[in-house]
Amino acid sequence: MGKIGPHDQDDDQVVRRVVSGEIQAFERLVVRHGPLVTAIVRRHVPFDDVEDTVQDVFLRAYVSLPRLKNCGSFSQWLSVIAVRTCHDFWRERYKSKELPVSTLTEQHEMWLTSAMSDQSDSAFLELASRKEAGEILEYALGKLSAGDRMVLELVYFEGRSMKETAAILGWSIANVKVRLFRSRRKLHKVLTGPSAKEGVGR
Repeated sequence: MGKIGPHDQDDDQVVRRVVSGEIQAFERLVVRHGPLVTAIVRRHVPFDDVEDTVQDVFLRAYVSLPRLKNCGSFSQWLSVIAVRTCHDFWRERYKSKELPVSTLTEQHEMWLTSAMSDQSDSAFLELASRKEAGEILEYALGKLSAGDRMVLELVYFEGRSMKETAAILGWSIANVKVRLFRSRRKLHKVLTGPSAKEGVGR
């Protein structure tokens, strides 16, 4: 009998095999969902940390498999683990103060003036999509807490709804709304405060 390919069994079947003791079957889930997890992680952590974070996601998933009740939604369940692992990555990074040192240039300052002149979400999102926004947003997000960073990224940069964000982070919808409002204010303060001005190139 030939070997069963990674796509010959659905996730439900593979999960049951792993939970029943066939540990090697978990590799099929890694191969099948590796691209999804990698894509999620790449959006949230520095490039050099992607590989280790992806491994951490699958390790957490493996340990949690016995508690998975609805195997039919395995990819969604795994996506939540991936985002929460990224959240924990930043929480640990901030705790150890291993933050990248960054400065703002004159071009960044021009972007700031435009972005902060209009507080509407649509204007903020439009400006945030521009190339100039990448480095300056990374600079600012690096000064927020892990939770503040993740809620902003999920809602504004990934376009997720309040309900989706609440489910992913394990928060209530009300908490997401409050945290999002406060995070926006904190981000604005970081970008327009004295510390930001001091980092602007001359």
